[in-house]
Amino acid sequence: MSFHPKQHVAPRAATVHLSAGLAIGYGTVLATVGNEIELGEGTHYLLARNGRGKTTLLRTLAGLIRPLKGNYAVSGHCQFISDELSFDRELSAKLLLSSLLPRERRREVFALADELELDLKKAFGKLSTGNRKKVGLLLAEFSIFPDSANVVLFDEPFTGLDAPAREAFQRRWHDQQDGIVRLVSCHPDFDGMEMESALLIANEDISYGGAGVRSWADFKTQLT
Repeated sequence: MSFHPKQHVAPRAATVHLSAGLAIGYGTVLATVGNEIELGEGTHYLLARNGRGKTTLLRTLAGLIRPLKGNYAVSGHCQFISDELSFDRELSAKLLLSSLLPRERRREVFALADELELDLKKAFGKLSTGNRKKVGLLLAEFSIFPDSANVVLFDEPFTGLDAPAREAFQRRWHDQQDGIVRLVSCHPDFDGMEMESALLIANEDISYGGAGVRSWADFKTQLT
C-alpha cells in the first residue's frame, strides 16, 4: 500500500476532474475520456473488466504515471491505496496502525477493527488477504487530513474481504457525509450491490455511468 499526497492550495471542496480527451495507458492507449467528468463529495465506483484500465486510471490520477494525452485535476489531499499491501511481515496489525495513525484516533480505529473482527495482535504476514485489506482500509479512513479537502483512490479494496466488512465500510462512507471524494475500483460479487455513482471503462472509453442508487446488475452488461 502506498500513500502519495499531492499538495495543492487548500480548496473549499475536494473534486476530481477528467477532461474530455484524457488518454491513459503505458505506451499505447488503454482508454480515453469521451465527455468531461467531474466527481464531487461521495463514493464513486470504478467498474471495468480486468485489464481495461482501472488501476491505470487510478495511478494516473494519483500522479504515479503520466497521461498519454489530455488533462485531469485532483483538488485536495490525495491518497492512493494500492491493492497490494507491503509491510514488515513480523509487525502486528496493532503496531502498524499505532505507528502510522495519529494518537488521538487510535481508540476509534481499534474499536472499528474490533467490529471488523480483525485480530490486532496477529503479525501482518500471517493475516489473510481479506484481513490485510482491512488494515489498508483502516489506514486510509483514519489518515485523512482533518478540516481539509481529501481524495482517496482505492484499487480493488474489496477483493478477499468478507461481506460484513465490506458493508461496514460502505455504511460508514454513506453515513459520514465528510466531504471526501472516494473513487473505488471493484468487481462486485453479487448483482444487488448498490452504487450511488459509477465510472465505467468499456470499449476503450471512460464514461460516467450516472448517479442515483443503481446496482451492479444495472452496469455489468455495459462492460465489454
